[in-house]
Amino acid sequence: MNRLWVILFGAVGVLLVTSLTFVVDPYLQFSAIPAESKLQPYSREEADGRDLYISLGCMYCHSQQPRDPAFAPDGSRGWGRASTPGDYAYDHPHQLGTMRTGPDLFNVGARLPDKQWHLAHLYNPRAVVPGSIMPSYPFLFEIKETPAPGDVVVKLPSIHAPPIGAVVARPDANALVAYLRGLDHTYPSDVLVAAPAEESAR
Repeated sequence: MNRLWVILFGAVGVLLVTSLTFVVDPYLQFSAIPAESKLQPYSREEADGRDLYISLGCMYCHSQQPRDPAFAPDGSRGWGRASTPGDYAYDHPHQLGTMRTGPDLFNVGARLPDKQWHLAHLYNPRAVVPGSIMPSYPFLFEIKETPAPGDVVVKLPSIHAPPIGAVVARPDANALVAYLRGLDHTYPSDVLVAAPAEESAR
């Protein structure tokens, strides 16, 4: 009987130590990280677009974490400076991603600020990137024979445009594009120190 209590207290002790080490301590460390001073919270439309980005599983093909020049040539790919923990202060959950079937999107809003480009890309990626393997999202749009005032009409090459009517972006498409255009972390980081010229030239 005494041995049973020893085993029980030992098991509870191991579980408690493990929880403190792998759950509580990391939470306290990361919750203390301040946002980068130039980072802006998401607008309502951007937040809605981010929810859609998550629901569509975009992170399975796109990362949002340019790496340090010492580890990867992400900077030379045009993806911007290395990301910092403070860049993700408003991301719950974060969308770091682990795959790069498509390009990193951490600064896609700075690289591709044109709303029409993003809308056409979502409707049919091949319309703007020949040979793209990204899936189309036509359910984010509708085809109207006569667009109404205020409708956002998508400009497409004739080969990808419908034979009759026009492609009009639904609110979800506009929100997703607002989120993508808002992904612009080109501001100077509070914590990163610029690499020496000789290192950046390598």
